[in-house]
Amino acid sequence: MSASIPERILEVRHQISLFEKKYRRPSGSVKLLAVSKTQPQENIIQAIECGQKAFGENYTQEAEKKILALAAYDLEWHFIGPIQSNKTKTIASLFDWVHSIDRSKIARRLSEQRPSHLPPLKILLQVNLDSESSKAGVALSGLEKLAHDLKDLNNIEFAGLMAIPAPGKDIQAQRASFRLLAQARDNLQRQGFNSCQHLSMGMSSDKEAAIAEGSTIVRIGTDIFGPRN
Repeated sequence: MSASIPERILEVRHQISLFEKKYRRPSGSVKLLAVSKTQPQENIIQAIECGQKAFGENYTQEAEKKILALAAYDLEWHFIGPIQSNKTKTIASLFDWVHSIDRSKIARRLSEQRPSHLPPLKILLQVNLDSESSKAGVALSGLEKLAHDLKDLNNIEFAGLMAIPAPGKDIQAQRASFRLLAQARDNLQRQGFNSCQHLSMGMSSDKEAAIAEGSTIVRIGTDIFGPRN
């Protein structure tokens, strides 16, 4: 019999705690983001009942239905997919975090469309570490300019960086990619971007390497909900 969603969440939390200790990270310094895209509401509720509060979604229309239906649970919603210009108003209204900013135009629209009664939208800049044509993200060489473009946007908070590196053959190769993102974050902090604190990196297959290199948010789908159809 396969493990239940609550059992899987407990196991993932246990792994995160072990990796925090192994790599001398402070206890509780890594947030578990449950990637709930394509998952039905009943699966998300199982995770909620196990104490999970932060969920990641990729598709605006699907996410909107879930967020409205589950509003009573006081959850934290993260948008982690590609962003179309015609979807920014919905994202700005419903989400707490956005992980996938790679253009100043999108950041500006989110800031302009963020409702005034909500706190600033936390955004992460997505970096394409390996210059993969199949992936979104700003190149490392363009990261500094994009960060500067955010400075005059009042309704967003530049909270950090996100990346989905090319698969590494082993943990050392994975760590080398994640180290590049951590170094980029540190460089931005030295330039005065003090709010740039977070590193959204690491998924089910490479979370140990990500935590070893300083991840503050791991995006876990398969290890919680099982393989997607």
